[in-house]
Amino acid sequence: MRLDKLLANSGYGSRKEVKKLLKSGAVKVDDKVVKDAKNHVNHETQFVTVFGEEVEYREFIYLMLHKPQGVLSATEDRSQKTVIDLLEEEDAMFEPFPVGRLDKDTEGLLLLTNDGQLAHQLLSPKKHVPKTYYAVILGEVTEEDIIAFKNGVTLDDGYVTMPADLTILKAGNQSEIELTIMEGKFHQVKRMFLSVDKKVTYLKRMKMGPLELDEELNLGEYRELTDEEISQLKGEE
Repeated sequence: MRLDKLLANSGYGSRKEVKKLLKSGAVKVDDKVVKDAKNHVNHETQFVTVFGEEVEYREFIYLMLHKPQGVLSATEDRSQKTVIDLLEEEDAMFEPFPVGRLDKDTEGLLLLTNDGQLAHQLLSPKKHVPKTYYAVILGEVTEEDIIAFKNGVTLDDGYVTMPADLTILKAGNQSEIELTIMEGKFHQVKRMFLSVDKKVTYLKRMKMGPLELDEELNLGEYRELTDEEISQLKGEE
């Protein structure tokens, strides 16, 4: 790994700040001063110090983002803003990616990490990780819809969904609901309501597995997961 990336990932500032640190001669690799940011080091076998203190390398980052509308769940896009653009440079350095996706016009909980193993575990169809959404629906959601969703509905491409748990929060010409699904097909929540002749006008993800959206996070804000949240996601608790 490049020395500047290792230092940035270990909390010594942005790449720009790290380069200044290197130029000052404060960084040693195996007791030899190294000033070249492009120098490659092996954090497992080599001894890196800054001002004489050993660098504790950190491999993974886990972020909870309150995704706003109008932002793509992608790592890069030539013309549109992505969730990575919302991150501070010291977090973007870790090259995290969104675990799954939320549509551009969907808000709510999005997990960003560079831990590929955890991402695979959470996205694997075999794992059936539950995801809970709050939605505003054009049209009156009824008990019949609850039963239909519990039995599984047929989407526009013929796919029959797994049983889903639909709760009516407010019924009327415009209804408010909570829906928990166990899979993540493209536009799934919107397509499920279309199958019962209703339209989703607002959608927000509240939960993914054991992880619940932090109410203190405003739209576009994020924070690191706690050790407890990471353990819960990994199924260690």
